[in-house]
Amino acid sequence: MTEKRKHYTAEQKITIFQRHLVENTPVSDLCDEYGLSIGIEN
Repeated sequence: MTEKRKHYTAEQKITIFQRHLVENTPVSDLCDEYGLSIGIEN
């Protein structure tokens, strides 16, 4: 069974990103909270 990807509105994405910039919340914490993956490839 495959899971559907979550879709976020522009406003939701801005809110999440602002938490990182303003509150210095680590990206890894935000990813855990929202079920996201960092997606960095070398």
